[in-house]
Amino acid sequence: MADKNEVMKESLKHNGFFSYRDLYNFCYAWLKNEGYKLSEDEYLEKVAGSSKEVKIKWKASKKVTDYYKNVIEIKWHILGLTDVEAQENGKIIKTQKGEVKIVFEATLERDYEDNWDKRPFWKMMRAVYDKYIMRTTQDEFERKLMEKTIAYIEEVKAFLNLEGRS
Repeated sequence: MADKNEVMKESLKHNGFFSYRDLYNFCYAWLKNEGYKLSEDEYLEKVAGSSKEVKIKWKASKKVTDYYKNVIEIKWHILGLTDVEAQENGKIIKTQKGEVKIVFEATLERDYEDNWDKRPFWKMMRAVYDKYIMRTTQDEFERKLMEKTIAYIEEVKAFLNLEGRS
């Protein structure tokens, strides 16, 4: 079974104007451009009057080596999503308003194909391999994953601040 090391977990909140479709597409495109395979494990929409509640769970994974894989889980929760009209540069545009919370959890998976767990001897050797041989490599992969995830979060924040200025 693959071992997982949680590298970081962070969330962002935004309350105000934003284009839901544009935010969704921006987040999706960023992951695809970085080479991640993306699965949408959950998409729930509840309509209450003129507003919606939306819950989304994504799992993005990217093979780093034959032994290591980056995984970023993204959980969206949007409350009070309503269609509104706003003024931008003297023009009236259609957008949305609501509260969005996105949780990002980055994990480095080791032996994700379970090659080392097939025999007891190899399982013991994997512990030695991880602890003494690959320790600095693993630290480097964790650092890079953390930096990339932080960059992603910062870009999403910047996108929301730009979109939210209606």
